[in-house]
Amino acid sequence: LSMCSKLCYAIGGAPNQVAGSAASFFLQIYLLDIAHITPFHASLVLFVGKASGAVTDPVAGFFISKSRWTKIGRLMPWVLACTPFTIVSYFFMWYLPPFGSGRVAWYLTFHCLFQALTTLFQVPYSALTMFLSTDQKDRDSATAYRMTMEVLGTLIGAALQGQIVASAHVSPHCTVNPSVNTTDSWHATPSIPDPSDPLSHQAKVYMIAAGVIAGVYLLGIIVLFLGVKERDDPYALNSDRAIPFCKGLALTMKHGPYVKLTASFLLISTAVQLEQGNFVLFCTHAAGLRNHFQYLVVTILVSAVVSVPFWQKFLQRFGKKCAACGISWMIPFAVMLVTIPNLILAYFVAFISGLSIAASLLLPWSMLPDVVDNFRLQNPHGKGHETIFYSSYVFFTKMSAGIGLGISAAGLEFTGYKPGICRQSDDVILTLKLLIGAVPAILILLGLFILLFYPITEESRKQTKLALEELR
Repeated sequence: LSMCSKLCYAIGGAPNQVAGSAASFFLQIYLLDIAHITPFHASLVLFVGKASGAVTDPVAGFFISKSRWTKIGRLMPWVLACTPFTIVSYFFMWYLPPFGSGRVAWYLTFHCLFQALTTLFQVPYSALTMFLSTDQKDRDSATAYRMTMEVLGTLIGAALQGQIVASAHVSPHCTVNPSVNTTDSWHATPSIPDPSDPLSHQAKVYMIAAGVIAGVYLLGIIVLFLGVKERDDPYALNSDRAIPFCKGLALTMKHGPYVKLTASFLLISTAVQLEQGNFVLFCTHAAGLRNHFQYLVVTILVSAVVSVPFWQKFLQRFGKKCAACGISWMIPFAVMLVTIPNLILAYFVAFISGLSIAASLLLPWSMLPDVVDNFRLQNPHGKGHETIFYSSYVFFTKMSAGIGLGISAAGLEFTGYKPGICRQSDDVILTLKLLIGAVPAILILLGLFILLFYPITEESRKQTKLALEELR
């Protein structure tokens, strides 16, 4: 597999991460402080949106597994067809409608559409890994390229969004030292007025950011289409029959390595989503870092980008299960940031968190092809199971992330979060500290404990590879 093909494949996945990163870091604060909807309604938008994307996963897997081979492949037509609709839904997800009463329905509709359409892109795109090459090293290398570019896309999305919209969250009178001026009127002073006008400054900067990211989306898909050739499995027998979707789904749910891998990273990805979704709110309201949040986000993601090649070398030398220990690095530093909200410490925590996030992003997508190969060895005369594995994995991770974000926003509602004021109550600040420190730490530790029982080792991977080559 040529370097050009791997690079074009990786670039194709970046736009989804650019858009997803902007939404992960900024959608919650946008809904609360710009659209001025209640935390309960924000939790509804976040959860239902993620749930709609999750529900779309098995549906997409079902229809894709039924697709016939075309001149451009079996998966590529799905990627191309959903892209224009994804761009439109993403733009309107950041548009502030001129009416106030129907805003919740507006954001619910377009967030659900965006999540469903990105699923229709993500399932065939991720399953495409299995159709680039039959060689494990080629697939691992393509996955490393892809994850480097996707983390870079996450960086670009957060950096673009952060730099463009930063002015929407800066309010000079909120920088007054609360120890000097602690009157109730200061606490209740709105830091951002309710921008009911879609042409207000706050609304315009978010729409500009959405337009820029939509352009990145289009560019990435063009590179993917022109630079990647989808290959059918040259070793599949003509007598091999496609596994029916429902039967295949039942088989995957009984496949031990897949169940353990999914359960582990379901918890870990939820922890990462909680960190992303609440980090800007934590910096703004709980750590006194209102003017630094965009630079801290960039620090996290720069660290993640530069560390993906390190993790790729690490897992090649020491094994994939051993590399999972790096995910736990963020725990002690996140706890330190919560207890000692210092600016220098915040940047150090951001750097370490980036290392852990890179490991959590690379490992599941590097381990999933090994699970698929293991399943293929146990079911040698079936085909078409790749999309079932990938779609159901994305389903579980999205559903868990939606539940986590929904619960976190509902927790803010319960503790009395008030949109747009300079200083939140002590209960809200405590909740944000728990969502950044204690809750992700518990989820990560549980996920790593489950991963201890994951049965595929480096030795068994080599045995599977030899057995498949002999079978072919």
